[in-house]
Amino acid sequence: MKKFLKTTSLLLMCALLLSACGNLQNSSLSSGGGDTGKSTVQTTSSSDSSSYDVLLSGGKYKTSPISGLTAADNSNQFNSRSFESGLMSLSKKQFSTNSYVFQEGQVLSASTVTNWLARKSKKNSSGLNPASNGSTDETKRAPMYFQQMLEEDYLTKQDGKYKLAGMSIGIAMNKVDYYQKKQYGATYKTTISTEQQKEQGQRIAQEVVKRLRANKQVGNIPIVVGLYSVAPEDTLVGGTYFQYAVSKSSSLGNWSTLGYKNQMLPTVNGENAINSSDSDAFTNFKDNIQDYFPNLSGVTAQAHYDGTNLKSMDVTINTQFDSLAQITSFTQFVQQSASKYLPSGADLDINIQTVDAQQAVVTRTNGKFNSHVYNAD
Repeated sequence: MKKFLKTTSLLLMCALLLSACGNLQNSSLSSGGGDTGKSTVQTTSSSDSSSYDVLLSGGKYKTSPISGLTAADNSNQFNSRSFESGLMSLSKKQFSTNSYVFQEGQVLSASTVTNWLARKSKKNSSGLNPASNGSTDETKRAPMYFQQMLEEDYLTKQDGKYKLAGMSIGIAMNKVDYYQKKQYGATYKTTISTEQQKEQGQRIAQEVVKRLRANKQVGNIPIVVGLYSVAPEDTLVGGTYFQYAVSKSSSLGNWSTLGYKNQMLPTVNGENAINSSDSDAFTNFKDNIQDYFPNLSGVTAQAHYDGTNLKSMDVTINTQFDSLAQITSFTQFVQQSASKYLPSGADLDINIQTVDAQQAVVTRTNGKFNSHVYNAD
């Protein structure tokens, strides 16, 4: 078992949650369902109704003790961010941003989740990955299905105290399990079918909810559980959630199937575009900025879909600019081009960067553009 603390992803998550912060409000915190663990806390006040206010403790953001824990290595850097942001999107279906305050998960400990992510064995009866069958053959071995876990806590103010009122759990399931037959040896892989992924994910989710219900901090609060398909190492996009359920009692509840998909634009390896109009729009945007500023190293995007409906797009523009004037002018032109060419209904996150540093960012959220050039007075 290894612990991989994904620092970049954590910073992105914190920036996402705190970007719209305004005034801080003091209150006292009651951990879980009781009145124990009192401490002075604050909440951020978001100016964006689609974002959660964030609970702070002593003026500081509290990270989850299980952040970054994984069952095995996976070098696809896009998984972590989509795992986190996707779970928050599912949470909004159950926990209104107007009624709940967000905090990274504080119920599950690192030692508990480390054991859950491991194989079941005589020494670890709580392991949720299957016991080893002794085989190292790619098609005969028992793969590691369960890769990572995420907890999000949602609190409401009751009698002047913030109390845990809802929870979301992300369960990341491998599509490909990478392993070694001997330490420091060659890496092999076992491919896991969609049906196996779903069957094992539902089994694990049911057991996780059962164990959470036994925790007095959790009790009978609503629990959103999302099953996430981990993108393999050789893909250029992150994974997606494929099912979710809401538990409001001891049972898990019915599963809802999700149609989320991610795709790299321009498409690669002869892959067909999920939506040809979106692909054409991105090509026009790319060609326009490259014609105006030919000194670019590359322009790519991750397009995020619900079915064939584009929900958001993360664009990366690699430049070779040196002067502040060039960067500022280019950032303005990128925003104009995005407004003209990219699909109007999708949120945008456009990062302008060199190999060494971030230079500027252009975003569009709910139809409103914002931009920022770094190191500019």
